[in-house]
Amino acid sequence: MNEHSSIQALVQLIDDPDESVYEHVRDQLLKIGSEAIPYLENSWETDYYGLLFQNRIEQLIHDIQFDHVKSNLQAWVNSADKDLLKGAIIVAKYQYPGLDEAKIQEMIQVIRRDIWLELNDHQTAFEQVKIFNRIFFGIHHFRGDNKHFHSPVNSYINAVLDSKKGNPLSLCLIYSIIAQSLDLPIYGVNLPNHFVLAYMDAKHSSFAINQQNEYGVLFYINAFSKGSIFDTNEIKEFLNGLSLAHNREYFEPCSNTAVIKRMLTNLIAAFQQVGNAEKVSELKTLRDLVS
Repeated sequence: MNEHSSIQALVQLIDDPDESVYEHVRDQLLKIGSEAIPYLENSWETDYYGLLFQNRIEQLIHDIQFDHVKSNLQAWVNSADKDLLKGAIIVAKYQYPGLDEAKIQEMIQVIRRDIWLELNDHQTAFEQVKIFNRIFFGIHHFRGDNKHFHSPVNSYINAVLDSKKGNPLSLCLIYSIIAQSLDLPIYGVNLPNHFVLAYMDAKHSSFAINQQNEYGVLFYINAFSKGSIFDTNEIKEFLNGLSLAHNREYFEPCSNTAVIKRMLTNLIAAFQQVGNAEKVSELKTLRDLVS
């Protein structure tokens, strides 16, 4: 029996009333993985053996896709570079398994090109960010989603690129991915209840807003507020308002792993708000992989 026939035979046994038979079939299909999905989808569309059959197929497809996300996320964690865009795409595929990665890359490249055309080596860091903000927020219309701040879609990069609306983390993520591709030293800073960007003092300039420049940062950028620029003192005031210590981690760039972990934490909180216990459990499993 060839592989095609083997998968077809397994699919036909999904509605078996014997739970032990179904569990064996399920285990075999999970081992086959993504290759089994077209067969499952076709059977769901063309065969009808009752609700049990359809529910089992839907759950199997989800379980295979979830295993694929877990595998990809683990590979990302183990990778040397931990590419931020790749990490964000993996997280988005949890909700959108059929996500078109090429489309995301293309959308980012369009924004990047528009900014690149107006940058040059003679501009100061402030001038570069002013240009970046004008194009990113003014021409491409990215903005913070104040109305549905905690919505899960604000954490998925494909949804944010489509709607042009996001939460502080997702806007900072897209902003920093484009900035770094243009050799602008802009990185995420993981604040409590917020997420901002730091323009690093790569050239050891002396004109930083924060004259002491104790964290190696020229200035900070709030992507949720259309790229407004601020200094260390405002972070200190923010932390004072939360009665938190001025820990160094709140002033310096965080790792890409920390960004993806924060993204998963935001999604967990979003689904907790709507009472989706299954998604909360699965997202905690994903977060554990990057902890």
